[in-house]
Amino acid sequence: MAIFLHRVGRIAFRHRWYVVLVWAAVLALAGFGALSAPKASDEGFSMPGIESQKAFDLMEQRFPGTAADGASARAVFVAPDGERIDAGGNRRAVEAAVASLAEGPQAVSASDPFRAKALSQDGRTAYATVTYEAGPKDLTAAARDRLKGAVEDARGAGLTVEVGGKALDEGGGPGGTAEATGVAVAALVLLVTFGSLAAAGLPLLTALIGVGVSLASILTLAHALHLSATTSILAMMLGLAVGIDYALFVVSRYREERSRGHEPREAAAVAAGTAGSAVVFAGLTVVIALAGLSVVGIPMLTKMGLAASGAVTVAVLIALTLVPALLGFWPNAVLTRRARAGRAGGTGGTGGGRSARDDAPKDATEGWGTRWARFVLRRPLPVLLLGVVGLGALALPMTDLRLGNPGDEAKPVSTTERRAYDALAEAFGPGFNGPLTIVVDARGTKDAKDAVRTVARRIGDTGGIVSVSPARFNEAGDTAVFQAVPSTAPTDERTKDLVTSIREERPEIVSGTGVTFAVTGTTALDIDIAGKVQSALVPYLTVVVGLAVILLLLVFRSLLVPLKAAAGYLLSVLASLGVVVLVFQQGHGAGLLGAEHTGPIMSLMPIFLVGIVFGLAMDYEVFLVSRMREAYVHGRTPGESVTEGFRHSARVVAAAALIMVAVFAGFVSEDDSMIKMIGFGLASAVLLDAFVVRMALVPAVLALLGHRAWWLPARLDRLLPRVDVEGEALHRRPAGTDTPPSGTVAPREVSRT
Repeated sequence: MAIFLHRVGRIAFRHRWYVVLVWAAVLALAGFGALSAPKASDEGFSMPGIESQKAFDLMEQRFPGTAADGASARAVFVAPDGERIDAGGNRRAVEAAVASLAEGPQAVSASDPFRAKALSQDGRTAYATVTYEAGPKDLTAAARDRLKGAVEDARGAGLTVEVGGKALDEGGGPGGTAEATGVAVAALVLLVTFGSLAAAGLPLLTALIGVGVSLASILTLAHALHLSATTSILAMMLGLAVGIDYALFVVSRYREERSRGHEPREAAAVAAGTAGSAVVFAGLTVVIALAGLSVVGIPMLTKMGLAASGAVTVAVLIALTLVPALLGFWPNAVLTRRARAGRAGGTGGTGGGRSARDDAPKDATEGWGTRWARFVLRRPLPVLLLGVVGLGALALPMTDLRLGNPGDEAKPVSTTERRAYDALAEAFGPGFNGPLTIVVDARGTKDAKDAVRTVARRIGDTGGIVSVSPARFNEAGDTAVFQAVPSTAPTDERTKDLVTSIREERPEIVSGTGVTFAVTGTTALDIDIAGKVQSALVPYLTVVVGLAVILLLLVFRSLLVPLKAAAGYLLSVLASLGVVVLVFQQGHGAGLLGAEHTGPIMSLMPIFLVGIVFGLAMDYEVFLVSRMREAYVHGRTPGESVTEGFRHSARVVAAAALIMVAVFAGFVSEDDSMIKMIGFGLASAVLLDAFVVRMALVPAVLALLGHRAWWLPARLDRLLPRVDVEGEALHRRPAGTDTPPSGTVAPREVSRT
């Protein structure tokens, strides 16, 4: 691999104009496709195989033409203190608002709260439900303006009016502040790390080009593949983060090779062959982990994972081709000022046969990475114990993990959706915002209406149900739908127990009626999703960890290094999940992040962390430990190898991790609770994995293992294919060639029986 990528780097450097023009053409074509492609048709969230989804599908089949996925709004009217909403001017204001809403563009109906008896027991609060023929993304500005205008007119009459539902949700992803914040912090980190504006700007430029290509491609394919607005969120996060990191590793290795006396083209080629090999492997781990999300069985998660995989692939290709090409335009600009001054004296040469040990940059020998490595090597056991205990303590809150999908209650109180939610909960009870929808299949029953009444009465008598609505039948009269309102909030654990209880008592409830029923609705759907994700988490985690062991076994040709990496990955994932639970579920420090409501963790969050953190953790493992193995196979002792790896890679890995943290943390500023939680969780995971696991636990374990860390059984060594991530073949080849000479002596054999 190293020889092939070395050749790619040389070609990209030599034919830099063609490479730049090709990427410019790709970006232009993707942009043109995004502008000319039809608007994406959002088919909504679906979860095949669960009861609530099957019931929803049955409703669409038996109640055709009801616009089940159409947008809706619930206008909540509250009279001033001491007044009733159904008296005098208050009533007239409500009726005028409802009439205006019913006549609005794309509106199908608007319920009259006084006819529908949608009044609170104290008579102070009423609500009207407005349904639309189009989905939330397809509502026109005129429809939303009519809704807002009717609300303002009612407020002008002295009423408190708030609006819940999806009608005001215009969709879309992050607003741009998060990305701008991440890029700004990344620029600062790169400038401090490299000490050169050009070196700091090049990774940012190439990452932005990669994100542009990826997002434009997603928009181009959105209509054909039925991608929603949320599909691009993960691609944007990871594309920006790994795009900067991968370019950073290549540029850093280029500067290192230039400091050893290599001329620019050879330095770019060696950087592509060594750091580029690590980039390929690291990108492959991320792609496999993201593509593996498809095994969970959630279409939205599958699409997000595949879209993000495409973004990571683009980032890898840009790091291997566009970065060496741009280095060809400004070969000395990315160097430090002192190095550029030295170049003016006429240094050069190819230096292709030099080893990292002989030609190491002298100014890097006593950096903070070297000093930290020596500190850990002197005290490996205390560092190991402290790190494991600390991560274990952070992971403890995960034992209280509750999964769910926060709704309007998780939005800031500054939003009308949150205020509408609170008003309804106060007036009608906490369970009113999450009613259970009961779908009764009475096909083949002689007296369907009597059977449905029996089912409704039995469910209404269930403890925890406060009211049951009248049943609504389809035209054929063989299917009925009614709602049962729980006494507890949608995200309350008691509501989950209630749904489970109703389903378990189903045979007894329908006994003798000849019908069956299913429980669905937003609350039941969230409960089912959480259950499915929770059941898939352990198998997915097992597959990912097993994959990590196999991949690292191929790369490092060691039995214990992969096991150590997998154990560290598990620690970082569990600790980051514990931190998320601590903040977003238990509420410690939630206010500082703008999370005004605590509750269950988003159902997809653990899967996101397991998959994404796996890829990122393997990034740091490869870039850090590959330099240690490179030193070891060239004759260094185990302790010297650890120091050598930190001397070359610690600063770059730390910078890469800080950039990742900055990019992910920037999304915490978003209002969307899902984006906020994902950003915080990923930022925490990267911080813990990079600076605790990779920077502390890895050198401590390697110091304790010594030579045993690089042991591999002879039989297994013969079976495994050789993957040259460290670029050993490049060290053994004559200067300026692409293939190693015959008869060269290989570095010391690290597999011991």
